Amino acid sequence: MQNNPWPERFVDLKRQIVEATPDYEKRLTESWKHLLEELDERTAEIAQVGPDYIPQVRYEDLDKLSAEEVDIIRRKATVVIKDVVDDSEARAWKTALDDFVKANPHVQGFPEQDKQFFMLYWTRPQVQARAHPNVLKASAWLNKLYHVKSGKPLEGVDLNVPLVYADRFRIRHPGLGWNNFPPHVDGGAIERWEDESFRKCYADILSGNWPAHDPYELEGRLDARSSLYGRPGQATIFRSFQGWLAMSEAAPTQGTLRVFPDLVLSNAYTILRPFFRPTVPLDSEDILKPENWVFDISTPDFPGILILENGFSGPRPTPELHPHLRLEKTMTSVPKVNPGDMVFWHCCNPQDVVHSVEQEHTGQEDSAVMYIGAVPQTPMNTDYVKKQAETFLAGINPPDFVKDKPATTYVGLGVDADVKENIARVAMGLPIQVA
Repeated sequence: MQNNPWPERFVDLKRQIVEATPDYEKRLTESWKHLLEELDERTAEIAQVGPDYIPQVRYEDLDKLSAEEVDIIRRKATVVIKDVVDDSEARAWKTALDDFVKANPHVQGFPEQDKQFFMLYWTRPQVQARAHPNVLKASAWLNKLYHVKSGKPLEGVDLNVPLVYADRFRIRHPGLGWNNFPPHVDGGAIERWEDESFRKCYADILSGNWPAHDPYELEGRLDARSSLYGRPGQATIFRSFQGWLAMSEAAPTQGTLRVFPDLVLSNAYTILRPFFRPTVPLDSEDILKPENWVFDISTPDFPGILILENGFSGPRPTPELHPHLRLEKTMTSVPKVNPGDMVFWHCCNPQDVVHSVEQEHTGQEDSAVMYIGAVPQTPMNTDYVKKQAETFLAGINPPDFVKDKPATTYVGLGVDADVKENIARVAMGLPIQVA
């Protein structure tokens, strides 16, 4: 996966991490064995059930879900929310985006010869979709899945107030060709272990008690540094969930999202994997047996993390390096969605859910989605949204994204008047309108 050797300092990092736990080798080995046993059972279930394993709820029922139903969503960390927006409105946004691209042939996108993923942020349909009150209320509902274990209020944090993070959209055409999105996790690579604040998010896992891991504990995530090496393209905002809004039908095999739908298990396995090595070849028939894995902190490598010239990337689990995830069978396509439905997966910057995109789109029509994540009000997010609002009013790319070419202009961008309701104006960092 990489040609560059791991720096030896990461041996010291591994030792530093585990030595914080008394009798660490025994405790982590027992925890690892328990994890592999649980993975064996859960991955078989996921593989058997398929897309129906992903929770689906209606927007109008969000506040009626039982505690058990909410816990299932938390555990699987992916949810389809149906009928957030009317079908006709969502389809109209897709038509308007098609028209925008035709009117602005200089738009940045890829693949270059047949643009389908667009580096556009402020088209009128995108602005209107993010400002839709149902979209914002769904975002707030997702934000409130998080909590602070200590119970103390966090200054500047209000999970009831949704904010907006301007992102891109895709209009994927039928056929092959999307090979750039294998199973991966965004927002922090080696930082998961190297940054002390980030590492606190996984403290229970690293102390040998992975079942107690709580991926919805907010406090540690707000201080986590997901980019220690200045790698470009890293988001500087905390999203409780990444998400997209469908503007067309999309079903399994039609180029849709795929996830590993058990967050506690995938987090535990990803975080513990660097501390264990197999005693049999990786392609051995016995690779999954717990007795063929031993605790080992003598090497500096972190499997699944890629070494780049400007830092690190990943985690990118693979069937070879992370065999117990059984990715060939457990990467699960989200169920069929219709225009106006939304799909969300936990979370972004730092992100945890292992996800990918289907390589092939076997359908007959375009598969079109706008990326709209759930964003809570936090000091960092509030500061970003203020800067983002300035770029919106100026019609230029948001702060987290590469600047467009100088003097680039577009016909048909959204404007301040497209953001009408106060819930949306707060979310966008715009002045409240007084009646």
